[in-house]
Amino acid sequence: MKIFIKYMVSMRCKMLVKEELKKLGLHFILVDMGVVDIMENITSDQREQIRIALQRSGLELMDDKKAVLIERIKNVIIEMIHYTDELPKVNFSDYLSEKLDYDYTYLANLFSEVQGTTIEKFIISHKIERVKELIIYHELTLTEIAWKLHYSSVAHLSTQFKKITGLTPSHFKNLKYKRRKPIEEIGN
Repeated sequence: MKIFIKYMVSMRCKMLVKEELKKLGLHFILVDMGVVDIMENITSDQREQIRIALQRSGLELMDDKKAVLIERIKNVIIEMIHYTDELPKVNFSDYLSEKLDYDYTYLANLFSEVQGTTIEKFIISHKIERVKELIIYHELTLTEIAWKLHYSSVAHLSTQFKKITGLTPSHFKNLKYKRRKPIEEIGN
């Protein structure tokens, strides 16, 4: 039985969900970003126990099909940008369509309707946060970061970075206190 969980955007969230399921005596096949496949059929009492346990940790059990799909879109984007070493070589629209098995136009319209922003802006927000992270780590040059995140040039990355943050990447790099957003707050 599959259940869908909102705000499940990190490895820590996955570990927390696994622990809560174990406490409830439930066995799982898969615990992934936003989705859990439980071996057993769960009762309404167990579902309520899961809901309460998740809420204590800032997570939310989802029932609405549109909300589930929106969360799946967000999780695919987050996983792609923050947890994949190599971004896909295809367009993000093709990647999302293939990954979620829906027409991109439908996904884009639904996302805009529910979130009040476009998928493209959501992706850009996450890419900029990833750029900040990579700048803070000092492991890659700006050219390498631009290449890694599929920007056409360093100038394109810099322009987008300044548009979103108000700072150039080099000015951000020189700040004493670099501000980053938690993943679940990006694009909301």
